[in-house]
Amino acid sequence: MKKLKGAERRNWIFSYLREQNQPVTGSDLAKLANVSRQVIVNDITLLKATNIPIVSTSQGYMLLPNKEDDAYVHKRVACNHQSKDSEDELQTLVDAGVTVENVTVEHPVYGEITSSIMVSNRHDVEMFLKKVRETEASFLLELTSGIHLHLLSASTEEILNRGIEALRKKGYLIEE
Repeated sequence: MKKLKGAERRNWIFSYLREQNQPVTGSDLAKLANVSRQVIVNDITLLKATNIPIVSTSQGYMLLPNKEDDAYVHKRVACNHQSKDSEDELQTLVDAGVTVENVTVEHPVYGEITSSIMVSNRHDVEMFLKKVRETEASFLLELTSGIHLHLLSASTEEILNRGIEALRKKGYLIEE
């Protein structure tokens, strides 16, 4: 591909992400567009500033589905566990057929902090945890003594409830 300039490149990124069913790394986008990864990072920031729903995950960039086209059921749940239980929590949910879209914590200084996770299967969980280990990053729940929220989604209410019930049985769910 020839080296695309500014707006033309951002239009191409938007179109390319719309066609993908999985996250695409900044490095892969950079190779395809014949530019540096930093140029892609800047382009993604500019696209987000124009309200294009791109989310950055540990596996790369992806375009969120259009709300009108989203046939999934969503629910936010409150959880409490330690970092060592994160893998089990995520695998419990994806094994039930649930996607963990994000994690949110309430920070005393910064307020609500939300980060995309977007894991739907064991491979996604493995890649997410590998990235955490490689970067020596901390889980957000470490800022709040284990208390955090997850936005979950599933194709049906029954699947979503099955995942939530599995969390309840393991003692990860905060009950009202």
